[in-house]
Amino acid sequence: MKNNSRRGFLRKAGFLSATNLFGVFAAKAWGNHLQKAFDQVQHLSASELATEEDFWYYIQQSFTVSPGIINLNNGGVSPAPRSVQEAMKRYYDYSNEAPSYYMWRILDQGREPLRTKLAEVAGCSKEEIAINRNSSEGLETVIFGLTLQKGDEVVAAKQDYPNMVNAYKQRELRDGIKMVWINLELPSEDENYLVQQYVNAFTEKTKVVHITHVINWNGQIIPVRKIADEAHKRGIQVVVDGAHSFAHFDFKIPELGADYFATSLHKWLYAPIGSGMLYVKKERIKNLYPLFAAPNAQDDNIRKFEALGTRPFFIEQAISKAVDFHQMIGIERKMKRLHYLKNYWMEKVKTLPGVKLNTSLDAKWACAVGNVAVEGRKPGELDSFLLDKYKIHTVAIEWENIKGVRITPNVYTTTDELDRLVEGITAFVNK
Repeated sequence: MKNNSRRGFLRKAGFLSATNLFGVFAAKAWGNHLQKAFDQVQHLSASELATEEDFWYYIQQSFTVSPGIINLNNGGVSPAPRSVQEAMKRYYDYSNEAPSYYMWRILDQGREPLRTKLAEVAGCSKEEIAINRNSSEGLETVIFGLTLQKGDEVVAAKQDYPNMVNAYKQRELRDGIKMVWINLELPSEDENYLVQQYVNAFTEKTKVVHITHVINWNGQIIPVRKIADEAHKRGIQVVVDGAHSFAHFDFKIPELGADYFATSLHKWLYAPIGSGMLYVKKERIKNLYPLFAAPNAQDDNIRKFEALGTRPFFIEQAISKAVDFHQMIGIERKMKRLHYLKNYWMEKVKTLPGVKLNTSLDAKWACAVGNVAVEGRKPGELDSFLLDKYKIHTVAIEWENIKGVRITPNVYTTTDELDRLVEGITAFVNK
C-alpha cells in the first residue's frame, strides 16, 4: 500500500480527527499512538498485516534511521527504537551522577526483573538465563567451559560463524580435541539432507555438536530439533548459535532441544549495541565452567556466568524497553513482515539474467536474511555499486562455498526502499 492510501488508514485509526498527523508525530506519548495503531488492526491476521505498508510506516517512525542511507545490513547490528535509545541515555546520565553508587546499588537491582522478562520471551526458567554482551561471549563461555578431553570429538559446520570456528580450533590446538567439520551445500530445503550431514559425522567419540540455527551468511534455517534429538540419543551435548534467530521468528528455546543457546540481543530484539543472552539448561549449569572466574565455578546458579567485572549497566537495563517493543509488535507479526520483505525483493530479481538466489523463498527455511549473487561478478562489486550509486548499505559475503551479497531488511524497512534495491540490482546486471 503506497503513501496515498496511508491517509485512509490513519483516518480509520482516528489519527486524523482531533489530532492531525503532524501533531501525532510530534507528540511525546508516541508509544500510546503506536499502541492505538495496533488496536486498530487486531482483526487482521499476521499474514494480512504483513503487507499493510501504512501500518508499518508507523513502526518506522519509532526508529531514528538515517534518511541519507538505506540500511539493509540489519543482520550485523539492528538499530534500536527511540524508546530504547532514550532509556539507555537516561540510565547513562543516571550512572554518572555517582557511578559506583547508582550502578551497583540501584541499576544492578534491575537485573532480576530483566532476567524474568527475557525468560518469558525465551519460554524457559529465569534460572536458565544469563545476561551478557553478545552471542560470541555466550558461545565462547560454553566452548571454553565444557569439560573435554584429548581425543574427544566435536562436530560443527564450515559455515558456522568465524568466532566459533576459531574458538573450537583453539581448543583443538590447546587441549587436543578433534574437530569434525561438515560442509553444507546451501541453500537447502531438504530436511533429511541437513540432518544427515550432522548425524553421519557422529561417532562413539563425539561429545558435542555445534549447530548454527540461522546461517549468518545466507539466512538458511537449520532443523535444530531434529539434529538435537539424534545427538541426545547418542549422549552428545548440543550447542546452538542463536545469534540470528532469537526474536526473529517464532520459537521457544526449549523447543530446540538445546543444552546451550546463546544470542545477541542487539540484532532482532533491537536492544542496545553490546547486549546478549546465554541459555544453559538447568542440569547443565553445574558442570559448565564460566569464562570469567566466579567464586564457585561449579555452582549450579546461572548467575556465575555474569561475573564480568564492571560493565555498562545503562545498556543492560535498556534491554527491558526492547523487550516491551518486541512484545508490542508480537513475534508472529514480526516474523510474517520480515519474511514478506525478504521475498518482496527476491521475487523481483530472481528472473534477471545471471542472478542466483542463495536463500530459500520458503518461510520454513529462511525469514528476513537473503543472499543474492550475479554470475561472473564478485560480491564486492555489487555491494560497492549499491552503496556508491544508490546509497544502499549491504554486505559482501565470501565464506567457504557461500558467495554473494547479504541483504537484510527490518521492520522499519519500506517496500519503496526495496524497490530502490531492485532498481540497483537491475542496473548492476545490465551495466
